[in-house]
Amino acid sequence: MNDELRRAAEKVFPELAAGIEIDWTDVDEPDLRWPDGTRLDTWRENYPYDTRMSRDEYDPTKRKLQIELLKLQYWVADTGQRLVIVFEGRDAAGKGGTIKRFTEHLDPRGARVVALAKPGERERGEWYFQRYVRHLPTAGEIVLFDRSWYNRAGVERVMGYCTDEQYDRFIEQAPVFERMLVDDGVLLVKLWFSVSQAEQRTRFLVRQLDPVRRWKLSPTDIEALARWDAYTTAKVAMFRATDTVRAPWTVVKSNDKRRARLEAMRSVLARFDYTEKDPAVVGTPDPRIVGAAATLLEAGEDDTTLSPTPIEPAHKPQPGLHPEADPVSTRFS
Repeated sequence: MNDELRRAAEKVFPELAAGIEIDWTDVDEPDLRWPDGTRLDTWRENYPYDTRMSRDEYDPTKRKLQIELLKLQYWVADTGQRLVIVFEGRDAAGKGGTIKRFTEHLDPRGARVVALAKPGERERGEWYFQRYVRHLPTAGEIVLFDRSWYNRAGVERVMGYCTDEQYDRFIEQAPVFERMLVDDGVLLVKLWFSVSQAEQRTRFLVRQLDPVRRWKLSPTDIEALARWDAYTTAKVAMFRATDTVRAPWTVVKSNDKRRARLEAMRSVLARFDYTEKDPAVVGTPDPRIVGAAATLLEAGEDDTTLSPTPIEPAHKPQPGLHPEADPVSTRFS
């Protein structure tokens, strides 16, 4: 990094001028350390575990769950299912890394990732959902959306990239659009990756320090640091309007990336009765890490602002179930 770029970066991240550096002992989960060796443990913020998952535990568990994902893919292909998995969350919440682990061993002929760029002139003149409809799966296919139509409820809303009228129309139409998908037989899974404010900043700082990750740090990301509360408000409004019985949100607490990846896999696998499923491997999703939208909260998200559903619903729903849903009637098989 040349001197001019470094000075510009230090205005956003004064930690750079203070001498903070990356500890690459764990390449997958690098630490930031101050000159005296003190570690910046922001991942602990509002997190239910005292230690991050070790690679010795993570690697073999990931492999077993990836084998189950392959079984799920075979089932989708053999039975002609159409599976859509939406990955959403704040910037640096771990969506991309999780998608990479989901698809690492899947057959690319039957599973694809959709990560759409900024809409072109023609797309801006279309019905908002039209560009996403083009990428929906055909029979026997899995599509993973790395961000989705919910761009309008998040970054477009906060950054002023859409009008109030466009936003209001989206909030009204999104549940209808999703109900149409589900009623037509599409298996729709919506995952929201939840990262705490301090940990998001740390991940942006890692991107600034690491030359191979610096491309991930966009001006919009930098702006997100100053608009945390606005994004929280947008997230709350989005959940209130779109966390429905037919298309519920599943929240994944992602301050520990490894736990988040594994529990996201479990939460998808647990809801389908696919052929040769191994219940001992899939297990039960950890409710401290993954669950219904109203049960896993970050700072500023409480029972009066988040959702019309209670914080502690009577039967504590599994991932993929809305607190008001019937667990039996909503199971995929």
